[in-house]
Amino acid sequence: MDKNWSMDLEHNEYEKDVDLIIEDGIKAVEETAVGCYVNLVTSENFGNPTDYLLPLLSNVFGDSIKMKYIDQCGCGGYVLRVWKIN
Repeated sequence: MDKNWSMDLEHNEYEKDVDLIIEDGIKAVEETAVGCYVNLVTSENFGNPTDYLLPLLSNVFGDSIKMKYIDQCGCGGYVLRVWKIN
């Protein structure tokens, strides 16, 4: 994706499948162009993504990304912003 975007990992099948959140979150970061970010919006059912998704993405992508926890949405989900820096 050659622009900033958001990936909905919050509803439907994601509500009961943390492995799917992780799998599709990795794919979303892979698809994000260098210099852009993706907001990974995750289900509230698994808690704050800084506990389970941030460490995993850090291991997978290393120094090629930068991450920041944004906030918990009014609907209950969480937003983790991931910039592709190289």
